This record gives sequence, structure tokens and C-alpha cells, in this order.
Amino acid sequence: MNHYSNPVISGFHPDPSVCRAGEDYYLVTSSFEYFPGVPLFHSRDLVNWEQIGHVLTRTEQLDLSKAGSSGGIYAPTIRYNNGTFFMTTTNVSGGGNFFVYADDPRGRWSDPVFVDQPGIDPDLFFDEDGSVYYTTSHDANGQGVYQSKIDIQTGERLSEVSLLWRGTGGQYPEAPHVYRIGEWYYLLISEGGTEYGHMVTVARSKRPDGPYEGYPHNPILTHRSQLKSIHATGHADFTQGPDGSWWAVFLGIRPAGYPNHHYLGRETFLAPVAWTEDAWPVIGDNGTADEIMPAGNLPLQPKTEPAVRDNFEDASLAPCWNFLRSPDPSNWSLSAKKGSLTLYGSGDTLNETGVPSFVGRRQQHFSFRASTHLTFAPKRAGEEAGIAVYMNERFHYELAVTQIAGARKLIFRRRLGTLWKVESEMPWPHDTVVLSIRGDRADYVFGFARSETEDPVRMGQGECRMLATEVAGGFTGVFIAMYATGNGVRSISPAHFDWMEYRVVE
Repeated sequence: MNHYSNPVISGFHPDPSVCRAGEDYYLVTSSFEYFPGVPLFHSRDLVNWEQIGHVLTRTEQLDLSKAGSSGGIYAPTIRYNNGTFFMTTTNVSGGGNFFVYADDPRGRWSDPVFVDQPGIDPDLFFDEDGSVYYTTSHDANGQGVYQSKIDIQTGERLSEVSLLWRGTGGQYPEAPHVYRIGEWYYLLISEGGTEYGHMVTVARSKRPDGPYEGYPHNPILTHRSQLKSIHATGHADFTQGPDGSWWAVFLGIRPAGYPNHHYLGRETFLAPVAWTEDAWPVIGDNGTADEIMPAGNLPLQPKTEPAVRDNFEDASLAPCWNFLRSPDPSNWSLSAKKGSLTLYGSGDTLNETGVPSFVGRRQQHFSFRASTHLTFAPKRAGEEAGIAVYMNERFHYELAVTQIAGARKLIFRRRLGTLWKVESEMPWPHDTVVLSIRGDRADYVFGFARSETEDPVRMGQGECRMLATEVAGGFTGVFIAMYATGNGVRSISPAHFDWMEYRVVE
């Protein structure tokens, strides 16, 4: 029997939503304060996913200028209807709920169409009679799932917002999705909060607008209080394969060590959906999932591994790279030095919720090695460029070249809440350096070398658990980033990152 491995998309990829168009599946996840917004993936088998871009790629679609850490874009929903793809989400830091659409998901998505409905985690449901229902959670009047009928051309509400279901009593009933399957309308939600008490529950009705009756044996997915390697399972979405089988994508975490702590973020998992004799869905093995799962009739495709090294030779950044908040075009360039990513340090640092010169990618594996070749000759005091392990503005580690009192230095620094310290520094008279990070389940080890043929010299280390959500807070995961800053003023010295590697260590 074929099997597949969970998570199907590793690293910080929470709140997955999936749709099918023919033999193609498309999946989106939350992106919070990172730009571009809403990572977009494609698959032919629900297991092997390739990131083909982002849905929100333009500043007129996505304003993150006021987004603090874990603000910005919350849970999206993607749907395919009559040849058009729709994605709806919430920008909690400006604008509220909206949707965009595209004929080709790999192409240009529309400008936002805003929907005057409170709440978060919006869902679009297209009924067979042409009606379109917009469902959200956390109305201003209380906890629950709310719905209205909308005009899909304009986003205008065609009905009042009404309460659909309050769930089974767990906190934060959210992440609603409505489906019509057979004679029933099903309402899928999450409860318990997106932490260790997370769970998925379901209700059904003969009408899309209710009333909804909960499944007597809810929840249909949860790992709460279980001895599993996967925890906090919830926020699920259903899709049906061409063979008629049903599958659920959902988020979960993989804690490292005891007490539990996770820093890779909430990841995307997959499990089959079975149906009871009286037509209720149950996810996985009676509501649980494992890291190795039977693939059933999924037409498993060959796994494609992403490139280890990016030489920055293309005209645009690869889909794995992200900026913090709405990017300032003057902070970066792919053309200033051919075959390099050039960062011009802004006045903002990694310690603020501003717009630092920052280009990062998600840490997606417990054991990895990341390295970059930096060409940087700081001319003024405070100019700095290097590589960082970043959870948020209060929790990060960095290894950098900087100028201090007229001397060029290599420094390793740790920021943990209100504790801030340069752990080590040394003179560095050279214009180039290879900076590296080696990570495992316990520590990040930082090193430097004159060239990539030399073994790195250890400069310092930081514990992984200190960047975990249980310590640092928030809804995101760790990024491995290149950055530059003038530490309060714009830098005049460009930082050229000639290449960046992210290598999985087995």
C-alpha cells in the first residue's frame, strides 16, 4: 500500500484551504505580516505541493503598513466556481474582509472586493442555484459563526448577517467552511483555539443558512491530550478527488522537546475523510492523524525537491522569499549587482515593527544548514548587514558585519524579550564573508568563513526553544533572513548577498 508523509507542507503554513479544478489542486495558507500575501501551491495528488507564487502580490491588494507581528492576513479560503478562482481572507490590520479572483491562479489576481461583514476567517460558498454565501467567525456581538448572502460581482450584502452556529462549547468557534454534499449542507468549524486544545467540529442542515445541527460525536478531528508527535490539529478544509474520495487539509504543529515548544510554526497536514452510515464525516483514523498515512487511491507523483541555492539571477525573487510588511522598493534590488540580491539598510532594525531591509524564507525543517556569501563594506558607524533567525521583533538572533567606532566588526547578537546582548565580536577587515547557521532540534549554531570552501568558525549559538511560540508568542514561525540596517538612519553602503543556501540535513 502507498503511504505519504505529514506534514505535506512543512514550516509556517497555517490555516490551509484547498480547491480542485479538474485534476489540479490549489492550496493557500495564511501569511500574517509577511509580503507577498497568501502563499499559493499546486498539486496533482494532494501530497506533493509546489509553491507557484502568492495571491496578493501588489501593494494595492495588500496594505501591511500598520501590521504588527502576527497581524495582517488571517485565514484564507480558496474556491473554484464556473471557471473562476476566488480567494477570500481578512486583513486584520487594515480593510477587513475581502476577496480577489482570477481565471488563471498562476496569473494576476484582481484588486480586492471588500465585504461589509465583521469577523475573520471568511468562507465563500457557491450554491447550485447561483446564490453565494459569505461566512465568518467572531462577530462583534459575540462568539459564533455568522453568514450573509452576497453579490459576487460587487461584494455587496444581499441579506442581513445572521448567526449560524455557536459550535459545541469550545472557545473561539472559527474557520467556517460550508459545503453541499448529497442532500445536506455541512458546516465545518474549528474550536478550542489554535493551540493544544484545537479541534474540528461539524454540523449540518437542509438549508445553507441553517438551522444547523451538530454531529453527536464531535469533534471529528483533535489531538488534544494525546501522546502524538503532531499536536494542535484543527482549521480543516475538505476537497473531493476525481475518484470520489474525500480528503481534509488541516493545520498542526510538531513540538520539539519537553515541555512542548514549537518554532517551525503551524504546518499543513493531510488526512482522508470517512463517512459514517448516517452521512457524517470523520477525519483520519477516528479523528486523529499520523506522520505516516495510507495514501489510498491518490495518484502519487514524483517528489520534486526545491533548489538548495538561489543565485539571485532571475528578474524576480523566487516564491519562497518574503518581506516584512509592505516592502519599500528602495530597500532592495536584483539589478544593482548582477547575480546578487542587494539590500540597502533602512533606518528600521529587526527590533521594531517597521519596514526593515529584510528578505527571508521559512525554516521548514528541524535540521538544516543555511549560508550566504555577503559582500559589504560599511562606511558609516551603525551600518550593518547579515543573516538572522527571526521569530518577531522581540525574539531573534543575528550574525552580521557592522562598523563600530570606525572599525569593521563581525558580531553575534541575541534578542530575547527585553534581554539584548552582543554575545561576541571580532575585527573583520575583509569586504566579503560567508555567514552560516546550522540548526537542529535544540540549537542554532552561527559561524563564518572567508570562503565557502572553508569550514565555518563558530561565532555563537542560541536555543531554538527561546524562539518558540510558547515563549515568543504569536501565530507565525521562524524565518531565516538576510537583512541590512543603518540602525536609525538609512545606510549609504549596499549589502550584496551573492547567493543564499538552505540545505536540509538528514
